Amino acid sequence: MKADASNQLLLDGFYNYMVAERRLAPNTVESYGRDLQRYCTFIEQDRVHPVKDCTRYDLLRFLSSEQKNGLSARSLSRMLSSIKMFYNYLVIEAAAAQNPMQDVQTPRLEKKLPCVMNRDEVDALIKAPDTEKPLGLRDRAFFEVLYATGLRVSELVSLKIDSINLDAGFVIVIGKGSKERVVPLGEVAISWLRRYLAEVRPRLMKHTVNSYVFINRDGNEMSRQGFWKLVKRYCLAAGIIKKISPHTLRHSFATHILEGGADLRSVQVMLGHADIVTTQIYTHVANSTLKKVHDKYHPRG
Repeated sequence: MKADASNQLLLDGFYNYMVAERRLAPNTVESYGRDLQRYCTFIEQDRVHPVKDCTRYDLLRFLSSEQKNGLSARSLSRMLSSIKMFYNYLVIEAAAAQNPMQDVQTPRLEKKLPCVMNRDEVDALIKAPDTEKPLGLRDRAFFEVLYATGLRVSELVSLKIDSINLDAGFVIVIGKGSKERVVPLGEVAISWLRRYLAEVRPRLMKHTVNSYVFINRDGNEMSRQGFWKLVKRYCLAAGIIKKISPHTLRHSFATHILEGGADLRSVQVMLGHADIVTTQIYTHVANSTLKKVHDKYHPRG
C-alpha cells in the first residue's frame, strides 16, 4: 500500500538519500522501505497528523501494535532503526524539527551463532558437482572460490572478469556500501577457476556479451536465487542434512580460518566487515568447536 502523497514524497527523498549519500546496499534499502511503508500506513489510519509531525507516543504505539501482531524482537529492532534513520534524514532536510526517537535506545539482541559446516561437509559439498559436465565444472569452481574467499553470494555473482588476477592470486571485491577490498584466492580455487574460464565460460557465453565471471546456461549473470537452488541440490547429493543458508560457506570459511590460527583483524578485512565486533561472532563458533574437541579427547573432558 502506497503512503499518502505528502508522506510518499518524504519517503522517496529518503530512499534517494540512502542510495546516493549513505550508499546502502539495495537489500537494506528495500528492508527499510518495507518497514517505513508499514509505519506510514499505521499512522495514516489514525488521520491525526502527518508522519513528519509524529511524536514518540505515536511511534511507540506503532511498535507496540507490531509486537502484538507477532513481529519478532529482531524485526522490531530493525524497524526501530529504520524509523530513527528516517527521522534523522527529515531533521537534516529541515522537514522535521527533531527526531522523536533520538533518545530511544535500540535493544541489544543476543546474536545467534551462525550455522557452520565442518570440513568434511564442506569437502563433500564442493565435490558434489559432476565436473565432467560443463555446468558441473562451473559449479565446482563457484564453490571453490566461495569457500576460499568467504565472499557474500551477492558479491560472487556480481564479480567481473577484470576484478580477478589469477597470476597474483587475488580478487577485487565491491562489497556493502560500494567499499572495495582485495581478497586472496588460494591455489586450489585458482586451479578450478582457470579450468572453468578456459573450458566452460566461452561455451556458455554463446551469442551474449557480458563481463561476469560466473554465468548461467544462457550466458547471463547468475542470480542469488539460482545459486541457492544449486546449494540445496548439491547438499542433497552430498547427504548433508543441516539447514544450510546461502551464507553457510561464508560462515564456514571464517570459522575454519580462525581455527587454523588466522588473526581476527585479517578475517575482518577479508570478510569486508566495517566493525570487528561483527567478525567476533566467529570466535564464539570456533571456541565452541574447540570445547567439543576438548570434551571428546581430553581424559578429564
